[in-house]
Parts: sequence; structure tokens; C-alpha cells
Amino acid sequence: MQRIIIPILLLTLSTFQGIAQQRQRPIKISGKVIDSDSGQPLEYATFVLQNAENPDQVTGGITDISGNFEVEAGPGTYNISVEYISYKTYSLKGQTYNSNTNLGSITLSPDVAQLAEVEVVGEKTTVEVRLDKKVYNIGKDITTSGGNVSDALGNIPSVSVDVEGGISLRGNDNVRILINGKPSALAGFGSTDVLQQLPADAIEKVEVITSPSARYDAEGTAGILNIVLKKEKTLGVNGSVNLTGGIPFNARATTNFNIRTEKFNIFNTLGYFHRESPGGGYNDNTYLSEQSEFDRIYEDRDISRNDDGFNINLGMEYFLTEKSSITGSFFYRWSDENDLTENDNQRFSDGSLNSRTFRTEDQAEKDNSRQFSFNYTNNIDDNGQKLTADFQYSYDNEDVLTEIREDRSIPTDSLIALENIYEKQKQDDILAQIDYVLPMGDAQFEAGYRGTFKKEVNDYQLDTLDQGTGNFITNQDLTNIFTYHENVNALYTQYGNKYGKFSVLLGLRLENTELRGEVDASIDSQALEELVGEDVDLNFDKNYLGLFPTVNLVYEISKTQNISLGYNRRINRPRGWFINPFPSRSSRTNVFQGNPDLDPAFANAFDLGYMKRWKKITFTSSVYYQRETQSFEFITENTGQFTSDGIQIIRRVPINLSTNERIGAEAGIIYSPAKWWRMNGSFNFFTFSSDGSFNGVDYGTTNSSYFTRLSSKFTLPGKIELQANSFYIGPRQNAQTESDPIFSLNLAVSKDLFDDKATLSLNVSDLFNSRKRRSFTQTPTFTSDSEFQWRQRQVNLSFIYRFNQPKEQRQRGGRQGGGDDDEGQY
Repeated sequence: MQRIIIPILLLTLSTFQGIAQQRQRPIKISGKVIDSDSGQPLEYATFVLQNAENPDQVTGGITDISGNFEVEAGPGTYNISVEYISYKTYSLKGQTYNSNTNLGSITLSPDVAQLAEVEVVGEKTTVEVRLDKKVYNIGKDITTSGGNVSDALGNIPSVSVDVEGGISLRGNDNVRILINGKPSALAGFGSTDVLQQLPADAIEKVEVITSPSARYDAEGTAGILNIVLKKEKTLGVNGSVNLTGGIPFNARATTNFNIRTEKFNIFNTLGYFHRESPGGGYNDNTYLSEQSEFDRIYEDRDISRNDDGFNINLGMEYFLTEKSSITGSFFYRWSDENDLTENDNQRFSDGSLNSRTFRTEDQAEKDNSRQFSFNYTNNIDDNGQKLTADFQYSYDNEDVLTEIREDRSIPTDSLIALENIYEKQKQDDILAQIDYVLPMGDAQFEAGYRGTFKKEVNDYQLDTLDQGTGNFITNQDLTNIFTYHENVNALYTQYGNKYGKFSVLLGLRLENTELRGEVDASIDSQALEELVGEDVDLNFDKNYLGLFPTVNLVYEISKTQNISLGYNRRINRPRGWFINPFPSRSSRTNVFQGNPDLDPAFANAFDLGYMKRWKKITFTSSVYYQRETQSFEFITENTGQFTSDGIQIIRRVPINLSTNERIGAEAGIIYSPAKWWRMNGSFNFFTFSSDGSFNGVDYGTTNSSYFTRLSSKFTLPGKIELQANSFYIGPRQNAQTESDPIFSLNLAVSKDLFDDKATLSLNVSDLFNSRKRRSFTQTPTFTSDSEFQWRQRQVNLSFIYRFNQPKEQRQRGGRQGGGDDDEGQY
């Protein structure tokens, strides 16, 4: 009997011991915290787990960048709560957990009563590091009050804006500009001119995407700048009015008006501006060839701009259900630009003035742009399953009349040339995209299709005065209609997951690019060969199929610091004006000419980043490397042709110059020494090298450069604020040209009025009038010393009045018109 009872007792004892051990084994309680309005994850929300039987036993954790939390505890009954500043606390009592439990998505709602009592984010510029980008939430920058989007971008780390408004990222100007995640008429269809018409205070945040994920178009070897515009989500009627006046004469009026109910949200922006922007520069060319009649030509240019513009953006978001909505918007832009360029030319032979001419170029440009956008969003469930569809159609029409007159004053007074140039450019853009996101536990799968279809038609006619008859005659060798098509179809997929402290986002994009060009012109074969060469086909049809992988990793050292690693492959497609072979007429002796034989460039880029937050300091840094093949380079060469009065004609043309490499490092810091003092600085250093030859000339070069910026803002008694922004870019060079450093300083002061409903600001852009590009170019046949200033020092006085719109508005993200805001937050 003992032989039977003892084993049974031992077996029973071991069974109870195993059960007891299993009950004592820790379990995991996990979930995700999101914003109730936008569905966006809330980082640094606090999850508290309190033992219901012993309230002194409390544990918990903080959500990560994608809103996820995971806490270990023993089985038992708990009271749980989730807290986030300025949000209502979520709590449940008496919850029993005996095994691993996923609580799913916990939604928090803003606590409107607290918003006026806490120090809110909207007043400050903050940075968020995501798997594939850095997000700069734009604070109150009074140096750009009354300014435009280009002015605001100039204050973003990694970004620089040159004297002509050209935008570059880490010193590379092949950057893709998006508005709310899409190409837009607001961005001028690849040009940055229109960004100077959009007010800076329309921006909510700027996403600097140096390692774009597979969802984004592969265009832009430098990366992507996504400008997210404000779209008010406060219930009721609200808005603002912004009036600006400045010297040189600058007048702008902008209104924002929004109506938000539980069922729909209507948003509208209306703006008008008149701007007069004087600029100018000079070219001092020395000719080394004995074939030239002159050994030196000095060109002194003055530019007067007188521009008017109007734009309206009207949209409505209609909530079909609690989880789905449709958004439609219409954008219209009209501008009337009149630019007068006066060019005083002095020609020297053997050191003595030989002749002098005066050239005027009076350009009148009328531009109309329309854009229709539609978005459907369906948040299928609370776990993050989501379906979105977008369609966008844009149409742009430009009519340009340029009158060019050149007169000789020395040695005799005479008319050299009188020309009329008629240009009509029409552009149609269509974008269609569908995207599906499927959560799989802690992981997320995404797939979609994106198609962009562009058609540009450039109608160019040159009429020249026949002084013998007094009639204008059309130049058949240069008059043409150039049609350019760019069609891109792409399928993409990506997978994101988190493994402990590692977050990973892997993507693959299959992209087909079709480039077609057609020229309708009455040019004879000999003139055509002289223009573009005998081996270049003006009617081309090129097709490129490529895979573009992306890898983005983040290792979370702690809740306040992380390391990121990114890799992506990119493409740089030539723009229409890069391809058009017919030369410009802005100067008889210095012309720009496109290259129909230009192929896309491809780049592989790597990025290693580090971020650390302290109580008063946020530090970001990265080291990056990029290798680009078939890269574009603008070279300057002697055409071998001469004007009717014996001057060599020099042209600037883009070519595929083999390969280039770029390696650099950047660091940024946001520091608040005191509540009344806030500093923001960044530094970027890079080395650039290229190799390749063209027409027997070696254009290989190696150079290093850097740029840095520092912003300091002071909050004084009486609701007065002072701010200073400085920018410095070091010397640069390529195979032919050396450029001098540039320094500029902006100052501003502002005062809040009428119980913070209004703000009066005075700012000075380029205080020392020093934002000028100076460069020196040297070739075997000539040298050129030049200076150019796009616009002179600007002083603006701006007044903003807000109604039903608190000055300190908390920025919680949201569906910003169908952007990519939820991209890469795994």
C-alpha cells in the first residue's frame, strides 16, 4: 500500500508546486496609447499598474515612439491608469490578469480645461526622431513673421536656402519637396518659386526625410522635405488674419478660416501679396583665346521685380462614420510677375574700353495653377488597420512675354538687337495612390500602389527685328514646341516590427519610369547639329525599371536616447528644362542649354544617427554617406560660336558626370538655459568628390564645405519677445567654380496684444545685406568672376489677429490632409 500511496502523494505535491510556481511567474501586460482625434500614437504617455489588494505596490512604464507599452507583473487584480499631459486620464479598476494580456489601443482625449494652464508645445520648435525621418514641429518664429515658406525652411537644421531661393538638404540640391505628403501646385511642380508666395505661419511642421521609406516616391537623391500645413481641428468657428507691410515695398494679407462640427470640417486659406524685390549682380569675364575679339567683358546687372499674387485653398473633410472620412480640396493660384533686368556691358581690348552696350530684358509672366485633391481614409479597426486612397489633378499654365533690347553707346549710338520671346508652358500632373496598413501584433505590414503622370508642353517663339525692313521675323531655328512626358508607376511594400529595444522598418519599391520627349520645329539638319550635336535625338523614349530597397533601424538605449541606422536607394530624374535643348536668351553671351541625352542618376545612401534628450537639452547628430552614379553636373564651356559683334558665346549645360561621393556629419541642439531663453543651433560638415570627363575635359574634383545656424529667442516682461537667427555657409567649389562663404543675420521683436488675441511683430531679414553669392570660374579658354544678390535687406511689420483660436495651440498631429504622418512609427 505504501508503494502506491507515496508515489501518489509525491505526484500530487509536485503538481501543486508547479501550479504555485506558474502563478508566481511574471506575466506581460501590453497595449498602445493613441490620440482620440487623430489616431496618432502618443509617445511618453505613462501607464500605471497598481495592485488592488495592496495599493502600495505600483509598477508601470512609458510608451515608446509608436505609443506601445509593455509591463511585467505577477498575476493578480490591478487598477490601471494611463496619463498624458493635457489629456484626460484613462482608468479602470479591479482588472484581473492571470496570463499575458494585450489591452489593445487605449484612446486619450484632450483635456480642454487644462490647455490654458500648461506650458504647451505649440510655442516651441521641437524635434521628434522617427524610424525614417526627423519631424520639426514649427514653433513661434517671429523672424519669419510676414515671411514665406522659403524663409521658414531656412531655419530648419540640415536645410539651406541659397540666394535664389534654391533649397538643398545637407548641401545637396536634389531634394524632393512635398506638401502634406504629395507633390503639389503649392510647391510649383518641382520649382521652389511658389514657396515664396505661401506665408510661413501656414506651416505646422516640417519632416526632414533623409532615409525615405518605401511608401515615398524614390525621387530625390538628397532626400525629401515634407511640409505639413496647418488644418485646425478645434470645434466651432475659428481663424486668423495676418497683415504685413515692408520695405522694400512688400504687402501681404492672409486669412485662415475654419468651421468644425462633429460631422465635418471646412478649412480655408486666402492670401494676396504685392512684392517689389530689387536685386542684381555682375559678371567679369576674361577671355584667354586669341580668337576672341575682346579680352574682357564686364556685365553689371540690376533687377527690379514687381510681383502680384493671389491664392486660395478651400477644403472640406466629411466624416462618414467614426472611423472613415472623405476629404476634398481645391487650390487656385494666380500671379502676375514683371521683372526688369538692366545689363550694362563694357568690352575691353588690350586693357582699353572698346565698346559699351546697354541691354534691357523686360519679362511679364502670368501664371494660373489649379489643383483638385481627394482623399478617402478608413480606420478599419482600433488596432491600426487602415485603408487610404488619394487622387490629385494639377494644372499649371504660364504665359511669358520677354522683350529684349540691346543698344550700343560706345563708340557710336546704334541699335544692336530687338527681340520678342513668346513662351507658353502648360503642365498636367495626375497622382493616384492606394495604401493598406495591416497590424500583426506588434508588427505592421503595409502595401500600396502609386502612379504619377506628368506632361509638359513648352511653346517657344523668337521674333527678331529686321532693321532693314523694320519688321519682326520669326527665327525658325529656335522656334519650337517641346513636349515632355514623365510617367512613374510604382508598387511598394514594407514591414515594421519591434524586437525588444530594436525597431525595424524594411521596404521594397518597384518603380518604372518612362521619359518621352518630342520636338516640333522647322530647324534644318545643319542648324540642329550645331545646336545639340549629331548624335543626340530630340525625339526620345526612355524606359527604366528599378528596385529601391530601404532599411531603417532604431535601437532605444533608454527612453531619452536612441541610435538609428538607415539605408535607401534613390533616383534623380531630369527636369523638363534640363532636357530642353533650345538655349535661353537671358544673355547673348552666357546661355543655359538643356541636354536631351540626359539620363536619370541613381544613388545609394547610408545614415547613422544618435539622439539624446535631457531636461533642458535635445541633441541630435548623424553621419552620412552617399554614392551617386550618372550624377548631374552643370558644366560651363565655350560653344565655339560668336555673336554678330564678335563675342564668344559661353553655355552652361547639364551632363551625366560618371560618379560622385558625399560623406558628412551633422549635429543639432535645442537648449533652454532658462524659461525666458531658448537656443537652437546646428552644424553640418561634408566632403564631396566627383570624377568624370566631357568633350575631352576632366571635371573631377574634391572639396569640403560646411554650414551652420544659430537661433536665440528671449521672452521679456510685458509679453515682449526678441529673436535672432544667424546663418553661415563656408566656401565651396566644384570642378570649375569656387564660391565664397555667405553670412546672414535676421532680427525680430514681437508684442502680444488684446489678451493674446493679437501679435505685432517687426523683423529684419539679412540685417547686413550680406546674402550674396560670389564665385570664380576658370576654364582653359576663359575665367569668370561673378556676384549675385537675389533680394536686398527686407524689413517687415506684421500684425496677426486670432478669433476663437488660442495663441498657444497644442500640436497633436492629425490627418493633415492625407499626408504620411503615421509613417514609420513602429
